[in-house]
Amino acid sequence: MALMVMMVLVIFLTTIELAWIIIQDIITPPIVFLEIDQFLEIFGFFLLILIGIELLETIKTYLLEKVIHIEIVLEVALIALARGVIVLDMNQYESGKVLAYAALIIAVALAFFAIKKRPT
Repeated sequence: MALMVMMVLVIFLTTIELAWIIIQDIITPPIVFLEIDQFLEIFGFFLLILIGIELLETIKTYLLEKVIHIEIVLEVALIALARGVIVLDMNQYESGKVLAYAALIIAVALAFFAIKKRPT
């Protein structure tokens, strides 16, 4: 229960931070127009909030059913990887690391697909 309360607090604070970032970006000249790095920061925070919500769902499901649903865990992983791709500065990493990141995304996506398509 304590984890759920703390996760709700973190999600709430992150949402407030996102709202603050959007407001600051909008009122900073040029007004209303956002730069690419500002969009990336906003999308990164938005996906971070989605990750928090999915983690909260995972904790809730575990507390109620005493079972960890692999679909939810894989969804969180995919969202986290998507966030990583969005905020990734390609110029900062070697090609091997970028390829490893791509392989990780493919592996998690295939695992998610396999779980969804398995007979129940």
